[in-house]
Amino acid sequence: MTTKRIIPCLDMTEGKVVKGIQFVSFRDAGDPVQLAKQYSDNEADELVFLDITATVKNRPILLNVVAKTAKEVNIPFSVGGGIRSVSDMQLILRAGADKVSVNTGAVTNPALITECANAFGSQCVVLSLDAKKVAPNRWNAFINGGTLDSGLSAVDWAKEAVRRGAGEILLTSIDMDGTKKGFNLELTRTVSRAVSVPVIASGGAGSMQDFADVFQTGEADAALAASLFHFGDLSIPELKRYLSEQNISIRRDV
Repeated sequence: MTTKRIIPCLDMTEGKVVKGIQFVSFRDAGDPVQLAKQYSDNEADELVFLDITATVKNRPILLNVVAKTAKEVNIPFSVGGGIRSVSDMQLILRAGADKVSVNTGAVTNPALITECANAFGSQCVVLSLDAKKVAPNRWNAFINGGTLDSGLSAVDWAKEAVRRGAGEILLTSIDMDGTKKGFNLELTRTVSRAVSVPVIASGGAGSMQDFADVFQTGEADAALAASLFHFGDLSIPELKRYLSEQNISIRRDV
């Protein structure tokens, strides 16, 4: 049985962690380095940092935040936002990240996935896929911080990205993001069955049962949440105890 992962997500802009609803209406959630250390000390399996305005504002990611975080945490973390080249990825890995996620840069230049996988290994390359329902049984991949429909089928794009070398999919449902109404189980299951690499479900977590559902029904390999953890609605240790009671394989600190 595959061990499932719990991953806090830190959406950053201008050096601060923020959280919104369906990619808008953001509010301040604190200092990224402090939050990262807190999660590292409290049973998080990994961390995800996303600089959500780097692409839209056409600026580089905040490498100083990545470097400071690397000194404070003892768990893997991935970083994304504004990645346009192999050299961008190299800078982030050198700053201390374990993985780098690509989104808009990969849609506009799919060869970027292969180039990064060839340079650093597929295990370092995460496809960040922001998906929104546009028709029955059809989700499209959105780019530029969820503001622009790429026209690509999210499922087809996930499959192509894996063929090109992506080692993991970070799948965010724009429709469910920040709503606390539960993960998009249909979307997650569809993508999980379509690809041969791990899928991280993101968007909509509101309760411990939502995590159990996305693992059992959505067939996700990992589940990501932000505001639920940031604002103290749920702690990772209590979530892991609950999941263990549901016979879901989860890593526990002893």
